Amino acid sequence: MSEPIGAIVLAAGQGNRFRQVAGTDKDKLLADCTGRDGAVRSVIEQVLVSLPPTLAKRVLVTTEDRPQVARMAQAYGFEIVLIDSTGMGDSIAAGVAACPQLGGWLIVLGDMPFILPSSIDRVVAGIADDGISVPVVNGEYGHPVGFGRSFGPGLMALSGDRGAKPLFAQGRVLEVTVNDPGVLWDVDVPEALVFA
Repeated sequence: MSEPIGAIVLAAGQGNRFRQVAGTDKDKLLADCTGRDGAVRSVIEQVLVSLPPTLAKRVLVTTEDRPQVARMAQAYGFEIVLIDSTGMGDSIAAGVAACPQLGGWLIVLGDMPFILPSSIDRVVAGIADDGISVPVVNGEYGHPVGFGRSFGPGLMALSGDRGAKPLFAQGRVLEVTVNDPGVLWDVDVPEALVFA
């Protein structure tokens, strides 16, 4: 695809399961974890550094009670979009609305720090105007997911907690087979901070 692609990092969810175990004051996005490159960074920083520099636009969607997350993303050149909701649908809609002119969007979850940059590159390469590009490991769909330009209106119409899965029925889905369990690994509980 020759049109520019943007990355939308979703970082508005409150991580309630993580807080139930680690403590109500513990933000999983700021928890330290050792990346697959061996470097110790916060969960959100691991996500930010894994995104290819070739992406035309970088947006992080979060809530105003996460100033550290916003500052970190700004340091990596991300535009910050603040929303009141913690719903995934609301986050995706706000992120895409911040850059609707692009040729496609890579939807990235802020709590998935172990995805290999090569997997992200392959998903981005698979984005087409009328298609959805999704990494697959052993038949299971993972993240991040790339959406072509024709999905812009549908992405901006999402709301609440519902993600973009219903849009899969509206276009061509390119399954990008990767040998990367990181595309399925999210940090829902503190034990998940260690990649095994």
